Amino acid sequence: MKAILALEDGVHFFGEAFGVTGSTTGEACFNTSMTGYQEVLTDPSYRGQIVAMTYPLIGNYGVTAADDESARPHVRGFVVEELCPVPSNWRAEQSLDGYFKKWNLMGIQGIDTRRLTKHLRTRGAMRAFLSTEVLDPAEATARAAASDPMAGSDFVKEVSTPDSYLWDPNSTESREWLLPNADGPVIKELPDPKYRVIAYDFGIKRNILRRLRQEGFEVEVVPAGTTAAQILDRKADGVFLSNGPGDPAALNYVHKEVTQLIGKTPLFAICLGHQILGHAFGGKTFKLKFGHRGGNQPVQDLRTGTVAITSQNHGFAVDPDTLPSNVEVTHLNLNDQTVEGLRHRDAPVFSVQYHPEAAPGPNDARYFFGDFVQLIESSR
Repeated sequence: MKAILALEDGVHFFGEAFGVTGSTTGEACFNTSMTGYQEVLTDPSYRGQIVAMTYPLIGNYGVTAADDESARPHVRGFVVEELCPVPSNWRAEQSLDGYFKKWNLMGIQGIDTRRLTKHLRTRGAMRAFLSTEVLDPAEATARAAASDPMAGSDFVKEVSTPDSYLWDPNSTESREWLLPNADGPVIKELPDPKYRVIAYDFGIKRNILRRLRQEGFEVEVVPAGTTAAQILDRKADGVFLSNGPGDPAALNYVHKEVTQLIGKTPLFAICLGHQILGHAFGGKTFKLKFGHRGGNQPVQDLRTGTVAITSQNHGFAVDPDTLPSNVEVTHLNLNDQTVEGLRHRDAPVFSVQYHPEAAPGPNDARYFFGDFVQLIESSR
């Protein structure tokens, strides 16, 4: 069935629908990863967005439930150049088209994703309308322009857990798969829990929870609205601030609680958690032109000069000029010089903008989970 993708500035594309029919709106953005489309679909950080994959062939290895980063997909729509109708992978449980039908999601293929990506890089991420029902370009453009903007949005309330829970209490979901060989095991058994941490769920990815457990953490996940007093009453060894969707500046109710945790417990933050921490320090965030989404972002550690290739998914960044003098910028993005890491000079607190738990990789930054262990040890 014919479908249209219209941007708020009037640029539009016709293609072929897959998944379900209908209409949807969201912020159009692009991801440059060559693999990992299922992780993109199920990452809560993509709530409210229509995502275009720059890699031309999508769906070739199908979908398997074990690769989900959350309980369901969160994108508003999906844009690909060519959809593979018959996946070829021994792990595949269904096709991408079947997965979209199961979850009532809209997709469009046959789009010139290179042209779309170049346009978004030039003009910036913008509101979009995807439809099989409204095919007139003028009306579709008007629908895009009338939709809610990403700036000022709070999607955390939609994706955060409603209740606290203990992650992987039986130590079965976090075991790490190893490359098989004749002499060694296929699964690496988990260490006994040595530390207890509280993880704020702003839209947390499962692989973050796996990595924390693999480092010896027992992890209790709590809703985004949990107060600092409730956190401190638990007397955990540390607190983790997760990734998530939307505008960090809209989360005043979270900033207030995190501010009260600084200096009272070790803190480690990733992605949206990093931005929330920037606000809790007294700083501000701003919206990036087209964001950082993909697995090839170069980041430099300013303390060592080391450069890592990182996985990223964010559309906002911390403004370094608004940070107080007791907060150090530790990492920079080498593409645009935006802040990628922070550390408090006086309190046991650090953060990174990117994803050290990357699934799929790269795994250059995985060491940060070990750094969290060291931070807790040094604070005892």
